[in-house]
Amino acid sequence: MDAGKIIKDIFSDSIGIKTDFFSSAENIDRIRDASGLLISSLRSGGKILVFGNGGSAADSQHMAAELVVRFEKEREALPCIALSANTSNLTASANDYDFDRIFSRQIEALAAPGDVAVAISTSGNSRNVLEGALRAKDRGMKVIAITGRDGGKLAPLADTALIVGHDNTARVQEVHVMIIHILCRIIEDSLF
Repeated sequence: MDAGKIIKDIFSDSIGIKTDFFSSAENIDRIRDASGLLISSLRSGGKILVFGNGGSAADSQHMAAELVVRFEKEREALPCIALSANTSNLTASANDYDFDRIFSRQIEALAAPGDVAVAISTSGNSRNVLEGALRAKDRGMKVIAITGRDGGKLAPLADTALIVGHDNTARVQEVHVMIIHILCRIIEDSLF
């Protein structure tokens, strides 16, 4: 094993995928559209519900922390809830209903028209994320998908889909973090 080669290869792959994604005018427009949906909701008193599994659950919690606490500016808190963070809700829903409903059940309880759902799935095919997006649409919410590969079944459900067209989950997640940081920066600069 050559650790130096591994480091250089991963760095090179990560930079290449980010360069490809952010060089696309279409992706820039989609990020602009997504930030517009988020800003509009927050300005009108709405909130953001963000969810995903595994690393995407961590990204959801990361986004919520950046908006509730702060990203780069000292400012008032913004309403953003990571639906993956309440283990009692998750386990009760999975036990009493089905794991596919762990996000949709919380959306039933928390969502209001004018809120925005941010559904994160590197494959775009996580059943519980799809169910959450469908329930969000039923509740009159806008849906932003942050996904990978070809967008999967999630992308067509979204009002705006940010698709990192790559198969390597780790590299896709690295771009997702950058997308989240960009969205948070645009929100902060627009609202404060």
